[in-house]
Amino acid sequence: MSNWELKSCANAASLAEQCAAEFIGWAASSPALKSVAISGGRIAKDFFGAVSRQAKERCQSLAHVHFFWADERCVPPDHAESNYRGAAELLFAPLGLPPQNLHRVRGEDEPEHATREAERELRRFTAENTAGQPVLELILLGMGEDGHVASLFPGEAEDTMNSPAVYRAVTASKPPPRRITLGYATIAAAHEVWVLASGAGKEAALRDSLSPTGTTPLARVLRGRERTRIFTDIAR
Repeated sequence: MSNWELKSCANAASLAEQCAAEFIGWAASSPALKSVAISGGRIAKDFFGAVSRQAKERCQSLAHVHFFWADERCVPPDHAESNYRGAAELLFAPLGLPPQNLHRVRGEDEPEHATREAERELRRFTAENTAGQPVLELILLGMGEDGHVASLFPGEAEDTMNSPAVYRAVTASKPPPRRITLGYATIAAAHEVWVLASGAGKEAALRDSLSPTGTTPLARVLRGRERTRIFTDIAR
């Protein structure tokens, strides 16, 4: 039995709309404080726009949702490459979300300091599991053409991948190279993980990731969890 659930979508627009609808439903399921870590990328921006529009249409407040980051580039928050900027422009500002709900990774700071502060902030709002990992309620990830998720790229040493670090600084194989990312252990600890896999040229990476012997970062995430949901417009 697979430890992942695949939701096929016709195209990127329908993927963003379907995932947004389920996110709105997740947010509406309880008025209690909720924690979610988000990522950047093209499909994430489509998703942010869809969430903003659907929340307005349904009069659904997200004021009880606290936003963290699965990864961030080491740039200021107003930089074109900032993951925070994309979410702020397309989701936070349109919905008028309270600033105290937005727990960004400070990409403009020295990376080791930024990782410590991001972990401290995350632990303020989450419980921890028996391994001492903070437990997010939901993590939203994209997938790159090499199967990377967050800023966890192929080619890392096994001891690095096994690190219990909540956030860690990495040098990515694509620009901008300096980034901060959640580690595998923290992703594995989350209650739910949704992956948005969209775009031409990613068929081989998705196929490898879904194989029991897959070697991509996404494959490692899937093996580390009991259940992961994958929204995709990629034909298999």
